[in-house]
Amino acid sequence: MRAHLARVDAVLVQAVIAAALSFAHLHDLASAAGQDGWKAWAYPVSVDLLLVAAWRRLRSGRDRTAGWCWFLVALTASLGANIATAGLLDLGDVPDWLRILVAGWPALAFLGGTLLAHAAPTQSADAEDREAPAPDAVHVPAPTPVAEPSPQPPAESSAPTTPVPAALVDHARKIANAHQTRTGSPIDAETLRARLGVPAALADQVAAQLT
Repeated sequence: MRAHLARVDAVLVQAVIAAALSFAHLHDLASAAGQDGWKAWAYPVSVDLLLVAAWRRLRSGRDRTAGWCWFLVALTASLGANIATAGLLDLGDVPDWLRILVAGWPALAFLGGTLLAHAAPTQSADAEDREAPAPDAVHVPAPTPVAEPSPQPPAESSAPTTPVPAALVDHARKIANAHQTRTGSPIDAETLRARLGVPAALADQVAAQLT
């Protein structure tokens, strides 16, 4: 844990030192180019902010071409100031082309920062649109199934009535009269069927004609 904190502290200290030196070099170059007072202090802030904005664009993965373009512009301005103040350039007699570059830097930095900031909301909105869940599908209720009428069993057709021979009816009447004379009561269908020796259906038909 202590080793990890020591590495972090070393990195932070190194970053602070590097930023302070670069900040001072940019300030000195701007001041030598005729930008005095608060304007000389604003130049290093402008360069560093553009560098950070371009780096964030590269980290976001959106429009990497613009990110690399403005990152290289800001890095060139920072490195150029560091090299120019290394003794290779007479800060007491800055050339005109360098004065022009320093004077034109605010417009260039404003353009780059505006383009980076302007494209970010659009890209973010597109990403949100892609990530937004699709609206719930309209629920259409399924049609209620109509119960089909169950097929009705075909009506039983009445069995065709077999014509009863007249001779059988006469014979049955004789049996019925003899039964009533002997017993004093009308003959029933079961007894008539047994006496005639015919099926029950035919015996019923004969009994119906006797009444």
